[in-house]
Amino acid sequence: MKQPFPFSAIVGQDEMKRAMILTAIDPSIGGVLVFGDRGTGKSTAVRALAALLPPITAVKGCPVNSENAATVPEWAGIDTVSTHEVPTPVVDLPLGVSEDRVTGALDIERALTKGEKAFQPGLLARANRGYLYIDEVNLLEDHIVDLLLDVAQSGENVVEREGLSIRHAARFVLVGSGNPEEGELRPQLLDRFGLSVEVASPKDIDARVEVIRRRDGYETDNAAFMLRWQAEDAAIREQILGARKALKKLKTPETALRDVAELCLALGSDGLRGELTLLKAARAYAAWRDDTALTRGHIRDVAPMALRHRLRRDPLDEAGSGTRVVRIVEEVLG
Repeated sequence: MKQPFPFSAIVGQDEMKRAMILTAIDPSIGGVLVFGDRGTGKSTAVRALAALLPPITAVKGCPVNSENAATVPEWAGIDTVSTHEVPTPVVDLPLGVSEDRVTGALDIERALTKGEKAFQPGLLARANRGYLYIDEVNLLEDHIVDLLLDVAQSGENVVEREGLSIRHAARFVLVGSGNPEEGELRPQLLDRFGLSVEVASPKDIDARVEVIRRRDGYETDNAAFMLRWQAEDAAIREQILGARKALKKLKTPETALRDVAELCLALGSDGLRGELTLLKAARAYAAWRDDTALTRGHIRDVAPMALRHRLRRDPLDEAGSGTRVVRIVEEVLG
């Protein structure tokens, strides 16, 4: 089976790659929303980052990738617990998917053949401790959106139907992509994404040629191509692991908290989720840069991706939300 395209070999799209790296350092940031043209490397980046990350330790045969015996759900029916390493899960949630397929439901085959009432896990179980990727997220059906909102908030999937009463962990990094020309995203779901980035096809001819060259190398001489980028991916992996450790020791001065609050107030973002997400993203970015304390510069660099999707619409401002954030960041933080 061919390995995913190397993360370090993706040409450009620096903001998208940075956002995904920050969620790998601190998954509690809340996922990434990527809006832009088709064919700009959105799904490639998700799979590349997951493949780059170190494997997770999971209980053999556990449908929810439990880390140890204490977290294996009773309904899984695992008597002898042993662990092994598995790749970080990446699960696609297709458009038109049924609710049963997402949450899990009664195992009809076992019910008919053995007369047993058993649970058939769904996509949320498979995505636990990994990534849940939704392409064309703005076209997702409303009842699936509501379901995802509940799970994203609680970190737990609850199934109460057909005589079943099931609970299991469902903590994942939610990554959504879509084309804004094909429909709006519901505000409730939009607010659940920690970071938002906009991508576009490269306008520079040399960049486009490099994209073609690398993709062609990946498809025609895969072994040599993967070997060529192995060291760069390994360096990013080590930097992410180092940032996870550094994050625990990072100092957050009172002035940084005031900067975050003042910026969100000036932007008029609803609620306090903007402040909390901006703080987490700035701290993850500081740790990624191997800095020991959070500064105004870290906050300034990540503010657009943390706040552009949280602004109230201004029909008189044609500049776009990203430009508005940058402008107000300059006014507030200098």
